[in-house]
Amino acid sequence: MNAIDSRFSAPPFGKPADGWRARLYTIIFESDTRSGRAFDLLLIAAIALSVAAVVAGSVASIAAEWGTWLQAAEWVFTALFTLEYLARLACVQRPLAYARSFFGMIDLLAILPTYLSWLVPGAHVLLDVRILRLLRMFRILKLTKYIEEYGMLVSALVASRRKILIFLSVVMMIVLLLGTVMYVVEGAESGFTSIPTAVYWAISAMTTVGFGDLVPKTDLGRAIASVMMLLGWSILAVPTGIISSEISYQRAGQLRWRRVCAGCMAGGHEDSARFCKSCGKELPAHADTAAGKGG
Repeated sequence: MNAIDSRFSAPPFGKPADGWRARLYTIIFESDTRSGRAFDLLLIAAIALSVAAVVAGSVASIAAEWGTWLQAAEWVFTALFTLEYLARLACVQRPLAYARSFFGMIDLLAILPTYLSWLVPGAHVLLDVRILRLLRMFRILKLTKYIEEYGMLVSALVASRRKILIFLSVVMMIVLLLGTVMYVVEGAESGFTSIPTAVYWAISAMTTVGFGDLVPKTDLGRAIASVMMLLGWSILAVPTGIISSEISYQRAGQLRWRRVCAGCMAGGHEDSARFCKSCGKELPAHADTAAGKGG
């Protein structure tokens, strides 16, 4: 079973066979039911509002006028996310596995800072409390579990990691070599006081940012800078193409897997297939084709 197939197989944390835990699992972890979709939408709204409250609380004028209400809202959101976290642990067969997973850690980070800031009083630790407030922004990462495209993007990045690493190593070699050349050509009188400083300039020139704090003064230096900026335009599209092709490949694989035969429940059919490869029963219409006909 490949990576795409495993995403649609048995749940990784174990779904209870029956009882209230199974019903709770369906609501929390499965979004193909009405109750599951409603739960996801409500949780997305709560996450967005809680992050907005944290952002608003960092504005002095808003905090001075609405600070009490924002603090009360923070505790309400923390209580809701605490109940959600406990419910997730209660309805899975392997709660420790969920607690140690990526999203389990994100769920914990979403509620822990509020309790820690309450337990650590005193003006001398104000900086630590402010850092804990910043950690609440991890709640925004909770959104990734409810939007499928986030998972697809992460999978594409992981699958393309070797190509991206090679691309970055080539870019680093270019900026190191040309930065060293600029250090020799321009020298300290033009602001290129060291090779690291010249490499910093090369990176800003390669990415076409051009802060203007370092500017080549000689004709040869300007020529090298022009080449680097043109080179930057040509190579910045490379990682985009790598990731886009990987996303297209994974999207095609997911669509094939989702074409499930209603008779024998076999999956993995090609987009153009009309009949099941196992039992011969006619397959349902392709999702994209059906959507196009409906539009």
